[in-house]
Amino acid sequence: MRNYLLGLILLAYVGTLPASQDSDFIAAREAFQTGNVKRLDEYAKRLNRHVLWPYAEYFQLRMELRTTDIAVIRSFLTRHEGRLVADRLRGDWLKMLGKNQQWQLFEAEYPLLVNKDTELMCYYHQRRLETNDNTVWADTRSLWLTPSSLPDSCTPVFQTLIYSGQISREDIWMRIRLALEENQTGVAIHVNRYISGNEALNTGDLNNAAKNPLRYLEAQKNTFKTRSDREIALFALLRLLRNDTDQAYAQWLKIKGQLTALDRSYFLARLGHRAAMRHDSRALGWFREAQNTTQPYPSSDTILAWQVRAALRAANWGEVLQTIDRMSLTEQQVDTWRYWKARALKANGYVLDANNIFIPLSNEHSFYGQLAKEELGTILSIVDKAYRASNSEVSAMEKNLGVQRALAFSRMNLRTEALREWSWTIRNFSDAELLAAAEVARRHGLYDRAINTANRTVSQHDFNLRFLSPHRETLKKVSQQHALDEAWVYGLIRQESRFIADIKSHAGATGLMQLMPTTAEWVAKQLGMQNFRQHLVIDVNTNLRLGTYYLKHVLSTLDNQPLLASAAYNAGPGRAKRWRDNTVPLEGAIYAETIPFNETRDYVKKVLKNSMYYAKVLNHGQNSPTLKERLGVVTAK
Repeated sequence: MRNYLLGLILLAYVGTLPASQDSDFIAAREAFQTGNVKRLDEYAKRLNRHVLWPYAEYFQLRMELRTTDIAVIRSFLTRHEGRLVADRLRGDWLKMLGKNQQWQLFEAEYPLLVNKDTELMCYYHQRRLETNDNTVWADTRSLWLTPSSLPDSCTPVFQTLIYSGQISREDIWMRIRLALEENQTGVAIHVNRYISGNEALNTGDLNNAAKNPLRYLEAQKNTFKTRSDREIALFALLRLLRNDTDQAYAQWLKIKGQLTALDRSYFLARLGHRAAMRHDSRALGWFREAQNTTQPYPSSDTILAWQVRAALRAANWGEVLQTIDRMSLTEQQVDTWRYWKARALKANGYVLDANNIFIPLSNEHSFYGQLAKEELGTILSIVDKAYRASNSEVSAMEKNLGVQRALAFSRMNLRTEALREWSWTIRNFSDAELLAAAEVARRHGLYDRAINTANRTVSQHDFNLRFLSPHRETLKKVSQQHALDEAWVYGLIRQESRFIADIKSHAGATGLMQLMPTTAEWVAKQLGMQNFRQHLVIDVNTNLRLGTYYLKHVLSTLDNQPLLASAAYNAGPGRAKRWRDNTVPLEGAIYAETIPFNETRDYVKKVLKNSMYYAKVLNHGQNSPTLKERLGVVTAK
């Protein structure tokens, strides 16, 4: 079967050959991506002793998968069993088998696949329906209730369930509503075909509501009689609510009498949600009104989370406790809500119950784990659980073929492939193996892999690997120049870039401290840098010089509070200022938890958590501010 049959006699690999062969692999990969079989074969011949040879063989098989003998495919899977490249080929093969409804082969191979995506899961459910499996709906309900579009393989599954009555009309309307709530009108129209003609959404009205929701509501305000009318009216209200709470509320007051109790509850909860995200004091009232109707609409964990946050800003500990208790059991176990539940219990005088939550939470290496520790009067310590991988363990790990393949991909700057191979290789590692792999990554300058791998340990930890401090001499110098806390700067860089010097975000931010082009140019002018060019931002020294200057500038304009400056560094100084309370000071942890941007909220908590650990790692356990002291109190506007 042409050149890839050479793989049949390759039962072991010699290892990575000199980097000169890397160019051959790059050429083979490009030939695969462009569908050039002849060129792929030419370069694959040169790679039969390269550590990435299995990928060259995979490329060749993948190019002619439809016409390749089953025996050849299974030979490849057998020889590479347990490796990512085999799982990839098996997944590709299963998609072909599912599309062709070759169910016998599909059933034999599907249980062996590790990385199952939605397309394959739906093929699996198709096969289950073929065998009259009556439990399919229970396993696919969460998939059905997805507001975004799904692969074509899911359509036959849902059609069968709809025609058999297992997906009810209310289930169909529920997905339409979810799609409209996320502004996925295309999905809503697609699902709408399962509603009979007279009751279905009027797509003309829907498009009008999407284009100009205010005009639509004003024109139709007395004609909301059918389910379609009500759903489109709610959609129009939500469209208004995205930009203006008051305008949406004014229209709501005009039409609420034409809506059902369930519809009113649904909208009021979302009105409260948006108001809470805007730190509007009316939010709690709307949340309560949503629950006090004759038919309250079930609240999602996302809605309840924002009700808790609104209650935190209002210092209403009773409502914090009651709302957390309404969350799903899974959501209640998230460290965020365990901490705030304990705080609410403590505020209401139930100190013993609060401590029963704080004690186990304090053992977790998270933002709220640290705060729980401080609630118990304990100082953060990292010495007692330190673990170091031995040289022999590190040497053995460097010989691991999966690690070698990941290193080879990294050497060729194929970061996505390197990440996939690395993640696959370490997925079942013990703590000791993880730390050995993390040390290998550190020695090769793959600081992101080192940190993320060390982060995975459960009981044995190396905090020097979790909180790496590369470029220490340069960073310490520039931090001192600007009187910045070195631990905080390290904590921020760890979150921004994981110390990847040439990384570039989708938004265009570049380098260790992720500087936007306009910011870098502005700072360069402030510093009087001659002949500054954007490509210089990936230089470590230049990036740290520019980034620390800007960080100091942000800190100085925001009351010298690292919490506010961290929020500003991610989302902009204007937003960080707006998120303060209008009239009263806010506990720093409450300010952080009520940041309306998910990314910024997570970012700020991680930066401040990182700072605590860096203070210990860099200062060898000397006293440093507590997390509560770092968070401080945020003054009112």
